[in-house]
Amino acid sequence: MFKQFTQRKAKRLIQQVLLAGGVLTISGCSTVFDKHVEWETVQPKVFPIVKAVGYAPISLQKGASDSQKMILAIRSSKLDAYRELAEQVYGHNISASTSVKGMVARNDTLKSKVNGLIRGAKVVKNYALGDIYTTELELDMKVVYALYKMKNKDRKLKDVRYY
Repeated sequence: MFKQFTQRKAKRLIQQVLLAGGVLTISGCSTVFDKHVEWETVQPKVFPIVKAVGYAPISLQKGASDSQKMILAIRSSKLDAYRELAEQVYGHNISASTSVKGMVARNDTLKSKVNGLIRGAKVVKNYALGDIYTTELELDMKVVYALYKMKNKDRKLKDVRYY
C-alpha cells in the first residue's frame, strides 16, 4: 500500500512538472514571434496658444538704401520671433565647461543652441517702432495638432503574420 501511494505521488509530481514545463515553454516561445502593437493618438483637452516677439534694428542692417534696410529688418525680426517660438516649444540645448588651474578659473564657456521645426505659426503684427522693427507671431497648438494628424495618418491593422 505504501509503495502504491508513493508511486501515485511520484506520478502526480511528474505530471505537475511536465505541465509547468509546458506552460513555460509555450509562454517562452511567444517572445520569439514578432508582434504588432497598435497605438491610438489621444487628442489633448486643452490647446495652448504660444506667442513670440522678434526684434531687429533697422539702421544696423547692411543695405544700400533705407528700403533695403527695412526689408532686411523685417526678415531679421521674423527669424528672431521664430527662434523664440522654437525656444518655447523645444527648449534650449545648453552646454557649459570650465577649466581650473591652480584654483583659478582659466576658461569658462557657455553655449546655447535652439533646434526645432515650427509649423502653423502666423504673423499677428509687424511694425516699426522708432529704429526697431518688431514682429509678433502666434502658434496655435490646435493647428499644430491638425497638421500632425494630416501628416501622420491613422492606420488600421490589416493583417498579422507570424514567422
